[in-house]
Amino acid sequence: MNLNLTITPQKIASARVLVVGDAMLDRYWYGAVDRISPEAPVPVVRVTRTEERIGAAANVAYNIVTLGAQASLLSVVGEDEASHTLEHLVAKTGITPYFGRDAKLKTTVKLRVIGRQQQLLRLDFENTPEHEVLASQSATFEKLYPQHDAVLFSDYGKGGLAHIVTMIAQARAAGKVVLVDPKGSDFARYKNASVITPNRAELEQVIGLWSNEAELHTKTHNLRAALNLQAVLVTRSEEGMTLFDAQGELHVPTVAREVFDVTGAGDTVIATLATMAAAGMSLRDAVPIANRAAGIVVGKFGTATVNYSELFAFS
Repeated sequence: MNLNLTITPQKIASARVLVVGDAMLDRYWYGAVDRISPEAPVPVVRVTRTEERIGAAANVAYNIVTLGAQASLLSVVGEDEASHTLEHLVAKTGITPYFGRDAKLKTTVKLRVIGRQQQLLRLDFENTPEHEVLASQSATFEKLYPQHDAVLFSDYGKGGLAHIVTMIAQARAAGKVVLVDPKGSDFARYKNASVITPNRAELEQVIGLWSNEAELHTKTHNLRAALNLQAVLVTRSEEGMTLFDAQGELHVPTVAREVFDVTGAGDTVIATLATMAAAGMSLRDAVPIANRAAGIVVGKFGTATVNYSELFAFS
């Protein structure tokens, strides 16, 4: 597949993307599994190594800077150990952070226990931010979005995007490309965005099951029209991804050589799409590149990223 569509490193370097959403801290505990617990029929993991990575909206922003573009991250975190660890990790990436803080909020942490090269358990620590912090986030958003070429909303359903309807309206009125990675069954809150990127399961929650491609096309185009979206990009796992827009449908098959871990693949897709759009590329031209990025990242373990050289190595 020819992905050489005049997107140079220089164009990407000047692209600016504002990422708004729920940032998380991903923790990994790796260990040896040699026996079953005498207390319960579960494996005993002798932890030998730990690792911390930025996740969710922070991982989306990290994907953008890894490609060589500029990313700002607007999020709400707690006033706890996890938030300071997250902020420290973000600062090392080149992302420009804008963190609202809420002392009553637990910064979301996903702890994964890994044994024998597979995930054995995940523990989530989280609660919901106060409205006062979200209001201050909106004020910061109004200052930031005019300085960026694209605005990306990374919705993980943790409460950090209570004002997304107003934010989308402001950014679109200013002519910005607005991309949304959606969550939940209420897609009405994403009305007027440029593009939303649901996976197959997320789309089913909203439009219901489909029995064939024709029904999928009809239902998705109806959704696009109802929400006044320029496009809907459906990520379909091993089936690749399909873009639904005013021109019809554009389907690109998966290019993954080996699927090792799908964690964060959706982050990579929308981050790549946003980066290319911010660099001046159309969504139709950007989709095959985002698809290739996803194919590369699923061959890596955990929340991972793709750089420019990897992405365009075989163009």
